[in-house]
Amino acid sequence: MSGPDGTRRGAGGERPGREAPTGAYAGRRGRRRGRGEQPMVPDASFSSYYGKPVLNKPTWKALDIAGYLYLGGLAGASSLLAAGGQLTGRPGLAAPAKLGAAGAISLSLAALVHDLGRPARFLNMLRVFKPTSPMSVGSWILVGYAPLTVAAAATEVAGRYRLVGSAATVAAAVLGPAVATYTAVLLSDTAVPSWHEGYRRLPFVFAGSAATAASGLALVAAPTAQAGPARRMALLGAALELGAFRLMKHGMGLPAEPFDQGRPRVLLRASEALTVAGAGLALLSGRRRDRRVAMAAGAALLTGSAALRFGVFHAGVASAEDPRYTVVPQRERLTRRAG
Repeated sequence: MSGPDGTRRGAGGERPGREAPTGAYAGRRGRRRGRGEQPMVPDASFSSYYGKPVLNKPTWKALDIAGYLYLGGLAGASSLLAAGGQLTGRPGLAAPAKLGAAGAISLSLAALVHDLGRPARFLNMLRVFKPTSPMSVGSWILVGYAPLTVAAAATEVAGRYRLVGSAATVAAAVLGPAVATYTAVLLSDTAVPSWHEGYRRLPFVFAGSAATAASGLALVAAPTAQAGPARRMALLGAALELGAFRLMKHGMGLPAEPFDQGRPRVLLRASEALTVAGAGLALLSGRRRDRRVAMAAGAALLTGSAALRFGVFHAGVASAEDPRYTVVPQRERLTRRAG
């Protein structure tokens, strides 16, 4: 039969196709009636024009950039241990921490330049200083920090110019926290969902990870009797890293999913297990004064910190590849603002 507007209606007055059940509700209704109706409107899918992704995924090489993140954190926190060992009369702790900071930051810079392709690209970032750019600020921090760590290590090896070496060690320790955490700000400043949505807590995650890495290196290289500050740093760093990471994931919503899928999940689960084991062994090594336990603790902490950086890196790349992690949070923010 026809309605007043000339459109055809069913026996109950409904318009065919206008009130058809859709989605999961349609499936349930169809199963109850035994007719197997199919939804008229397909489930939403996320794609962009011509099948292109919403975001271009990061083109950074995993080994270079995740290694750069890890080594920078190791260097920055090692400078803190070096200064602490020097000021408290623990030369057996200060010396490997100075060497570790210099070696780690040198390798970190090498990894960054290798990813950039040629050194000139890094030097180009130093033409101006832009306080609103994490990349610009980070580049200048590295330029100031790296020579200080090399000077501190060189005077330690040479056994000369102790006053210069001490001043360089303290100055490097002042910049150390920034070196350990600015890369988290750098990642969060991108549009990559699983990095950007964690901007509030990712610096704390990286700070804890840097602390566990530096304490791990010290536990491996320093005499057990002088490694007390490293053991305490291991416990504090592990608590900060694990706690901040859980809080970060809890507050991110949908973009937290890539952390629990595929390769990132394997790396991050391994990181958590190694960090917990390393912190426990570090505590045990202080009670037993057992060098083998200290070395096992150090190896676990170093490996766990590396696994965390690589896991965070790969999770970000995965989130950029799936449009859902970009589109859904944007819609949710728009809905909140409209409400």
